[in-house]
Amino acid sequence: MSKTTMSPKTPVSTRIVTGPRTRFSYCHLWEPRSSYGNEPKYSMSCIIPKDDTKTVALINGAIEAAYREGEAKLKGKGAMPPLSALRTPLRDGDLDRPDDPAYAGCWFLNASAATAPGIVDAQAQPILDRAEVYSGCYGRVSLTFFAYNSNGNRGITCGLNNVQKIRDGEPLGGHMSAEQEFAAFTDDDDEDFLN
Repeated sequence: MSKTTMSPKTPVSTRIVTGPRTRFSYCHLWEPRSSYGNEPKYSMSCIIPKDDTKTVALINGAIEAAYREGEAKLKGKGAMPPLSALRTPLRDGDLDRPDDPAYAGCWFLNASAATAPGIVDAQAQPILDRAEVYSGCYGRVSLTFFAYNSNGNRGITCGLNNVQKIRDGEPLGGHMSAEQEFAAFTDDDDEDFLN
């Protein structure tokens, strides 16, 4: 595990695990997806309530640790930019997604990986049914933060490691299960059609 020391007593890691109230969004955990013609990746958006101060502190600490570890990469041939001048992954849902109620009162970040994440349930047993993990459910996410300097763009980004589903939630994006969609219909409704 990658660590850096922020003070003599406080080691901070670039790898963290979010709290169990993290909501999953834009889940592409089973099959990699390509965006803007880039290499396909596994990805998701993690929605974190602003009152989950423990997770937010872990993320901010990991961003700072990635900044310190990535000094040579970020500096390149010039001066080391201040962290405040760089792009970082943690964003404010109230500001960046004001029209999406799922992001209200929350922070969010996007994470991706070239390799498939491990996906487990609340008892840390593998989930094999793809329908069990979807945009809208809640759980923990293992993330690694690291610096990048590519094509003139510098900053800190977030890698996706593993996912633990803790509980179900209202599906995001309007997806409805077949059971929910057809619960109001009965076989009696089709009598005229069958005759």
